[in-house]
Amino acid sequence: MKSVTVFCASSDRIPEIYKQHAHEVGKLLAEAGYGLVYGGGGLGTMGIVADEMLAAGAHVKGVIPRFMVEVEWQHKGVTDMELTETMSERKQRLIEAGDIVLVLAGGVGTLDEMFEAISDRKLELNEKSMVVLNTNGLYTPIKDLMSRLDEENFLRDNDNLYFVDTPQEALRKIDSILKG
Repeated sequence: MKSVTVFCASSDRIPEIYKQHAHEVGKLLAEAGYGLVYGGGGLGTMGIVADEMLAAGAHVKGVIPRFMVEVEWQHKGVTDMELTETMSERKQRLIEAGDIVLVLAGGVGTLDEMFEAISDRKLELNEKSMVVLNTNGLYTPIKDLMSRLDEENFLRDNDNLYFVDTPQEALRKIDSILKG
């Protein structure tokens, strides 16, 4: 079974459109037969995607630092929970454990995860493609920046980074990459 690593938000205080897309992503990934690898949290879009996947009977693997478990931020329904000692170790395990990365809307933690995965790919430390769900145009400035960096030859290859606007487009892109 192929698994999708999802980077997303832990905040519940976000506009409804981001929550709606998280529900759709969870349902679509589960219906397509994918497993989920994610940050192990129970709140925000992290919790939403995990809940949808679990409700559909899909495999869900959480990767969470021990200190987050100690303050009870982990999702209580996820039985496959890997503990790490640091956030850096968590990011590495998230990238390693999935077959592709999907980025949903999120804050600085999500951006940190996204850019580390992009950087690792450029350094040939991983071969993962990345799909970025550009809900509500949130990531358009980053899309434009990445295009500019590519045009100015700061990127060796930008062929593995895909921006899409809907959960359905995200699933189609994931399918085309993982199922050929």
